Amino acid sequence: MHTLPLINTREAPADPVADAPRANGAGADSVAKRRFARFSAFVLLYNLPVIVFGAFVRVTKSGDGCGSHWPACNGQVVPLVGETKTLIEFTHRLMSGLDGLLVLALFAGALFVFPRGHRVRKAAIFSLFFTLVEAAIGAALVKNGWVVDDASAGRAVTLSLHLVNTFLLLAALTLTAWWARPGRAPLQLRGGGALGAALAAALVATLVLGVSGAVTALGDTLFPVRGGTLEAVRDSLTPGAHFLVRLRIYHPLIAIAVGVYLVAVAAWAVRLRPGSPAVRAWGRAACLLFLVQIGAGFLNKALMAPTWMQLVHLLLADVLWVSIVLLAVTALEAPAAAPAPAARREYEAPVAGPPRAGIGGLGTEGSVR
Repeated sequence: MHTLPLINTREAPADPVADAPRANGAGADSVAKRRFARFSAFVLLYNLPVIVFGAFVRVTKSGDGCGSHWPACNGQVVPLVGETKTLIEFTHRLMSGLDGLLVLALFAGALFVFPRGHRVRKAAIFSLFFTLVEAAIGAALVKNGWVVDDASAGRAVTLSLHLVNTFLLLAALTLTAWWARPGRAPLQLRGGGALGAALAAALVATLVLGVSGAVTALGDTLFPVRGGTLEAVRDSLTPGAHFLVRLRIYHPLIAIAVGVYLVAVAAWAVRLRPGSPAVRAWGRAACLLFLVQIGAGFLNKALMAPTWMQLVHLLLADVLWVSIVLLAVTALEAPAAAPAPAARREYEAPVAGPPRAGIGGLGTEGSVR
């Protein structure tokens, strides 16, 4: 009788030489992603002083420091001599130019590190797009003369679009940095339900609030308040006043309404996502920042909008916007809380079974056989 050879079902021992390239490749990929995450966070943080310095150009009325030339400054690549406002405007352009290079490097890094279709790639593409739009809006302001003492509706509308684009740029950079971190869960947009709609409304409401703030800041620059809050309210209600003066009264009202709504949505998100520390942290951060921002707004009015307070107010608005974006993202990443089991009723119906024989032909349940 012939016997079949025994088959060894045990796995072959690992070959460290063959597995080394795969391990090294995975390790290099992980290192590249960590470096990209740190770089994307740096780019996000760098954009904050760039935005604030842009407001400093407006407040100091230095927007015409390079004349109507763009991207050149007074017809020169590097102005050798000039006034203080030329130095301020050119410094802002240098900061913006460096920001453009950083975002371009961010875009290239996302293409190199992450595969096709990855959400980090998409966020980096939007970051580059909004950066280019930001530069185009800045050029439009300079070339159309919507700077310094110009109080036209065109300037107000363009500044409003500038604010919206800036917030969208910050949102794209925030998502790039957040999604580049390891272990981020995919968004559950379809399962967001009412919470997803409420968070989207909170983002839109914050954009509206930001636009009203940008218009109000322009009015404070062109038509300074000399007598405090009461005089500002009286001027806003004066018939025939400039539209930038009349619009100032609406910003605090919008801020209070949006603040109440934001606190409610943040509390709701925390309640629906009890297992997510990130939702709880960003919800609390958004609420705290909004309270601080409300206080800064009233202080800005009480001090009659000094330059430093306007810059602080804008910086807080940018940080608040980033926190609301992260609240929305983490709430849509986290799984919803499982519904609580129904409470056991005190009296439950007996389990149906075959009737047992009883007295007089009745089962013990009283049914007729």
